[in-house]
Amino acid sequence: MFMSISTTGSAESPATDLGFLLHKHPGKVQRFSTSHGEAHVFYPEAGEELCTAALLLDVDPVALVRKGRGKGRGGSPDFALSQYVNDRPYAASSLLAVALRTVFRSAMKGDCPLRPELPGRARPLRIALPAVPANGAGEGGGPAMVARLFEPLGWRVEAAAVPLDEAFPEWGESRYVRVELSSDAARLADALQQLYVLLPVLDGAKHYWVAPDEVDKLLAAGEGWLADHPERALITRRYLARRWSLTRAAMERLELARLAEADDREVEEIDNAVDDRPDEEAPESAPEGAAESTAESTAEEQQPRPPSLAEQRRTAILAALHEAGAARVADLGCGQGELIGALLKDSRFTEVLGVDVSVRALQAARRKLRLERLPERQASRVRLAQGALTYTDARLKGYDAAVLCEVIEHLDLPRLPALEYAVFGAARPRAVVVTTPNAEYNVRWETLPAGEHRHADHRFEWSRAEFRAWAEKVAAAYGYAVELRPVGPEDGEVGAPTQLALFTAGTTFPTAGTTEATAEAPVEGTTEATTEATTKATTDGTTESGTPAKPEGGEPR
Repeated sequence: MFMSISTTGSAESPATDLGFLLHKHPGKVQRFSTSHGEAHVFYPEAGEELCTAALLLDVDPVALVRKGRGKGRGGSPDFALSQYVNDRPYAASSLLAVALRTVFRSAMKGDCPLRPELPGRARPLRIALPAVPANGAGEGGGPAMVARLFEPLGWRVEAAAVPLDEAFPEWGESRYVRVELSSDAARLADALQQLYVLLPVLDGAKHYWVAPDEVDKLLAAGEGWLADHPERALITRRYLARRWSLTRAAMERLELARLAEADDREVEEIDNAVDDRPDEEAPESAPEGAAESTAESTAEEQQPRPPSLAEQRRTAILAALHEAGAARVADLGCGQGELIGALLKDSRFTEVLGVDVSVRALQAARRKLRLERLPERQASRVRLAQGALTYTDARLKGYDAAVLCEVIEHLDLPRLPALEYAVFGAARPRAVVVTTPNAEYNVRWETLPAGEHRHADHRFEWSRAEFRAWAEKVAAAYGYAVELRPVGPEDGEVGAPTQLALFTAGTTFPTAGTTEATAEAPVEGTTEATTEATTKATTDGTTESGTPAKPEGGEPR
């Protein structure tokens, strides 16, 4: 098993700097032990203008058999003589990928203490791999797959299928490809990380069992390039040996990283939707008089507990959905699935889609709803998906109603118009239900300091007048009628703790010019969004790509 890395240079920047980057002296032949044999590093050529480092992996077939046989354990095909007749000692597979990580570990990390300026410098690189297995398994293998994987990363790809036997060309081509990758400016660390991931992907098998920690290895090696790769779903699926649970976990984390990068935020800022606090309850006035007797306390404990504000909110949402005649409902910003659970208990709702940007929230929702244990008929009614509500998403179209339950206040105000366009303009359900805190009612919460929001992640909280102004503006912009309702116990002075808006679509839709102009208009007290998003974002690795809504935005929920 052989691979070479070449670079060119000059007197000012000699090609032999490759030795510093690889931590391997060009004047020596070095040997390293691996789990399945020995790796040798040497330099066929080492000069100022051209330097080539070669990695030769001498695989021990006996060690392969002892370590395990078959795809995923030995990596060789499963047939009677596979331990005697297989390509593992010769084809560039996961064995070579592991050898790269073992021999060039510091180079892959970009560490070079002797010449710290070198790892960050892009330089000409040429990588040669004489025999790469490119088994498509129904996914389009051969030279075409090599190009699909490497060209989006900026490599020029020369790939040619190796014939089964050069003496008998009529036998056709083998599944092996002779590969040469070249770039005028690439970082060596990036190249090694990409090879570490993509060699097993091309082979479609690994010589060891794929455990859950392989997700972390994939994301670490793919940092900075995998999330934006057009074939990220294929790469993830094949790297993780088509283990669905691991593939799903990796795709969710990749999408979260992509959304965070698009919004210029840390992943932790976006993946923050899990709230361990109990449901908030509307405050009640304490009874006058002395302490109650034990009998009175016992009688009171036996009385039904008044519904929490969260329960009252869900009841109000269900009533609005019934009034709108909705059967197919999208819960946007579903969090841990409390509303979804209520929807599933009502047979009038035949299909429920829960969308949230937070991986942790979706995982919590799966556990809370016990999706794996639901009867097939019940489970077919619900689907969870990751996505950001400030990006248009084809999956949201066609629903009778959409719900934004305590969601809008988690967005920065300049990004709110992007959500408006994505939901009311692009998805355009027949009805939209929006709930948000009533800021005026905050004075009735004894434990809430004056001027504070109810939740640390709330970016704003509106008064009744501010919410009405926003709702009427959105309704006029996108052709909806709107009705506002209180939720929870009403106070004669400050109103109810939660306010709800029920939007119902009209028969006409504003012109494109009107919609776009209104989408960028600021709400009273907000900052106008002046930058239009240009970054494309995919809301799910296995579905259609979404594009940013008209104004720039990203949902931090």
